[in-house]
Amino acid sequence: MQIFEIRIIAMTDPKFLNNLGARIKELRIKKNLTQIDLAAQCNFEKASMSRIESGKTNITILTLRKISNAMDIEIIEFFRQ
Repeated sequence: MQIFEIRIIAMTDPKFLNNLGARIKELRIKKNLTQIDLAAQCNFEKASMSRIESGKTNITILTLRKISNAMDIEIIEFFRQ
């Protein structure tokens, strides 16, 4: 149960969200996708993708799944260094 609690706290940590957003951006760029391309594939507005990549929004696991599916990568890749 402790691991679950730690992860919930991490999802409200601005540093964690900034790092996650930066990683999403890094992977998006490696896939040669623009924010507009990725947002469209996820059925998001471009502004939403911008907020995610800048760490300004607390995204859900379902949102991460949409992004990972659109980039054809595993969710775990967002958390690798």
